[in-house]
Amino acid sequence: MKSLHVRKILRWLSLLAAVFAFGLVMFGAFVRLSNAGLSCPDWPTCYGQATWPQHAQAVAKADAAFPDRPYEAHKAWREQVHRMLAGTLGVLVLGLALGVAWRDRRIRMQVIAAAVCAALGVTLYMRGEYAVSSMLSALAILLPMLGAWRLHADGARRVVVLALAVIIFQAMLGMWTVTLLLKPIVVTGHLLGGMTTFALLGYAAVRFAGVGAADDGLAELRKLVVIGIVLLACQIALGGWTSSNYAALACGFGDAAFPQCLGQWWPPADYHQGFVLWRGIGVDFEGGILDQDARTAIQMVHRIGALVVFCYLGWLSHRLARRGLRWCGIAMGVALVCQVLLGISNVHFGLPLPVATAHNGMAALLLFTLVATLARTQRRPTAFGAMA
Repeated sequence: MKSLHVRKILRWLSLLAAVFAFGLVMFGAFVRLSNAGLSCPDWPTCYGQATWPQHAQAVAKADAAFPDRPYEAHKAWREQVHRMLAGTLGVLVLGLALGVAWRDRRIRMQVIAAAVCAALGVTLYMRGEYAVSSMLSALAILLPMLGAWRLHADGARRVVVLALAVIIFQAMLGMWTVTLLLKPIVVTGHLLGGMTTFALLGYAAVRFAGVGAADDGLAELRKLVVIGIVLLACQIALGGWTSSNYAALACGFGDAAFPQCLGQWWPPADYHQGFVLWRGIGVDFEGGILDQDARTAIQMVHRIGALVVFCYLGWLSHRLARRGLRWCGIAMGVALVCQVLLGISNVHFGLPLPVATAHNGMAALLLFTLVATLARTQRRPTAFGAMA
């Protein structure tokens, strides 16, 4: 009876965390696409404040402290609220990780130690002790990863503890996004980290709800779903690279921008420069630094990736529906079509903020349909201690 009660709490807590993570992905996209990523030039504070400057005296002080980054109220609140929401999700995932690890004293202590190391790392970073802060942050990531590895139960419990490690690494990526001035590889990694967090929590919520198959009859489909997840993850990374390099409108907008690019089927493009991952430190990437040909290359590769993913997931959704997973196939197909339409709308209408934000959110939902389908192809969990 007690085990059922614990499972029910974990089910609702994991569902809350997954929904919160989805909202955070959407809000993070809104912040990035509204060019508010550097609206707070310091981290984790905003112009030295826990919230953001709101009074004239505080604004004057902020402008004096950061003369190269004048204060913009309509952007600063977005960035700082995003950080606050991310911290709230971190606390929520910490509570969930403690819940699944409570029976194992060693893993429970690893989770607690990770939280302490993360908190100390942030404190020392604010004091300027960067080396020690980095070591503590690395330890905070490593501890829950080791805890997840040691968990005897597969699946949901292990995934929750792993999500804590991802959340802590996400915080570091958020810090580097500011300190490295929107470096594309960091911004793309931050997007992938957010999607990974949502996927892990979504998987845990589905498994804690008891979703699964009665036997291993769907094992063949499981492999196909994993391939779909890998392909979609690569396409999300390409989307992040496109956005962080300001290449979304590299082909222009309107009728000449799709399905052609700049009025051509295969326009001039610099694929080498478009995919240089590291360009040194100290460069401000706000607004992008690549020339037209490099941005065109990024946009073209993103479109090719979209075509590959569309074909594969379209086929997979049909295969799922024919193998008895009708609703999984329908959900995947609907999300896939909506995502493609949103992508085309971005180009046709010149990247309107609501559409661009929805494009990120639909990518997360499409990922969730794959993760939920993966859970559906696995054996149904029968007990808390044996949850898959």
